[in-house]
Amino acid sequence: MIDFFFLVPIAIGLGLAGLASFMWTLKNGQYDDLEGAAERILFESKQGPE
Repeated sequence: MIDFFFLVPIAIGLGLAGLASFMWTLKNGQYDDLEGAAERILFESKQGPE
């Protein structure tokens, strides 16, 4: 039973850290262009060394 007094705050802290990092990625625009990277790989013109 004493373990719950240690594990519950740790679990809540990790959950809040994950939520904070997800909100940070939303704020910085990580999910703005989900299709762009896939299309750039397929349709990009040849540039650079061959």
